[in-house]
Parts: sequence; structure tokens; C-alpha cells
Amino acid sequence: MLKRQHSTFQLECGTDEAGRGCLAGPVTAAAVILPKYFRKGMINDSKQLTAEKRWELRKMIEKKALCFSVHHIYMEEIDRINILNASISAMHHCIDRLESTPQFILVDGNRFHNYKSIPHECIIEGDGKYLSIAAASILAKTYRDELMIRLHEEFPMYNWKQNKGYGTLEHREAIRKYGITRYHRKSFKLLPEQLELSL
Repeated sequence: MLKRQHSTFQLECGTDEAGRGCLAGPVTAAAVILPKYFRKGMINDSKQLTAEKRWELRKMIEKKALCFSVHHIYMEEIDRINILNASISAMHHCIDRLESTPQFILVDGNRFHNYKSIPHECIIEGDGKYLSIAAASILAKTYRDELMIRLHEEFPMYNWKQNKGYGTLEHREAIRKYGITRYHRKSFKLLPEQLELSL
């Protein structure tokens, strides 16, 4: 059973990211502030839900949340500052864009940088423990998936509509055959032998 609240503050924000381990595409973060009366429904860690259920819950979260925000950090920035800093930066951008300033921030995972003077708590596997983080995980996942499906139309040989940029055998074999695109993260180990790949 997911918990509604961690702190005693009224405006508690949950934040999470999707796509951190991918070989291609952005890392995407979401931040959500839920109302106290929010019904738990079927919300859970996005990884525990079917794609259909995630899309259904996204609509409900967007309708019922006090406010929410989603932000992509793209490949060039990931390669420049590394994936951990890019993930945290994406979360910060989301919090920046919330209509209400949170009084407390719940973060999925174990690493975060202070955001202004707002207190925060890192929760390992928080998307399976707290509603606001689970809601953020659903938004981050669905918005990123939506983008990867669009990018698939430009480079269908990598099958991003299916693997969403993760390092599946199919994706790695396509890299081996076709090389990399501008959407690939050049700082990542794209193939076991880390070939020199041309754009």
C-alpha cells in the first residue's frame, strides 16, 4: 500500500525520472504535487504497470494533481555533465516549473542535489512506497515513451517504439549494423567492444 505523505508539510512534491539507463534518447523527469484527498486507485511504480494502465493513469494524474511538470534532458547535455547530474537537473527543472512551490521534496533513489532551501528526502525504490513519486514515475515514463515513439519514425531500424532506447540485443545489433544517430548517448558503452562509430 503506497503512502500518501512522508513529511508534515502540506505541499509535498514527488519526483522521479525515466530513461536513465538508455543508450538513446533523453532522460525524462517529472514532479507532482497531489492533493490530500487524492484517491490511491491503481497507482503504483510505473515498472509494475502495463503500458495501457500507465496511459490511463497519466490522464487521471494530470486531471487530479494540484500541479505537475515534465522535463527532458537531451543527449548532448547527458554526455556533457553525465547521466546522474542530467537526471537531477531534469528533476530541478520540473520543480522550477511547478505552479505551486513545494515545501518538501520526495526523490526516488539515493542521490539528489539541494534545491534552493527546500528540504528533501531520497527514498530508495520510492516509486513503490509513495504515491507522489509513483505518480511522477508514471508521467516521466509515458512522456518519454511518447517521445521515443516519435523518434522511431525517423530511425525505424532501431525499433525505439518497442525498446524505447534501452540496450536490447536488437538495438545493439542495429547500432553494429547502421552506426549511431544524433539521438544516441556517445558517453555510454553502446557496444561491448565500444567500437568507434561514425555519425
